[in-house]
Amino acid sequence: MEEPNLKLRIRVTQEGALVLGPGRAELLALIQSTGSIAAAGREMRMSYKRAWTLVEALNNGFTQPLVEAVKGGAGGGGARLTPAGQEVLASYQSLQRECEAAAAPQLRQLRAMLAVSPGNKSG
Repeated sequence: MEEPNLKLRIRVTQEGALVLGPGRAELLALIQSTGSIAAAGREMRMSYKRAWTLVEALNNGFTQPLVEAVKGGAGGGGARLTPAGQEVLASYQSLQRECEAAAAPQLRQLRAMLAVSPGNKSG
């Protein structure tokens, strides 16, 4: 039997509203690597409209925009993370790594106590 893989999902909220979580962080990282909101959305299997809505929420949720449009030349436009966006993404990724490291002993203990992975139950 394969050992269950446990993961932490860090969600940062303010007064109950999501500020930053795994999906938004992944979108920022993909915008950074692809230079495009549309390409980042495609990689995440979401519509451009959904990706743009999330970018707007991120831009409006912080004191400075995290993503900015890039004027196009012959190859068209795109998007990039602002310095604030790079800082927010780096902080979130660091938080994720530090929480995973701190929780590793407890996750090992929980993993050892699991009978079956929830997705692999037979009945």
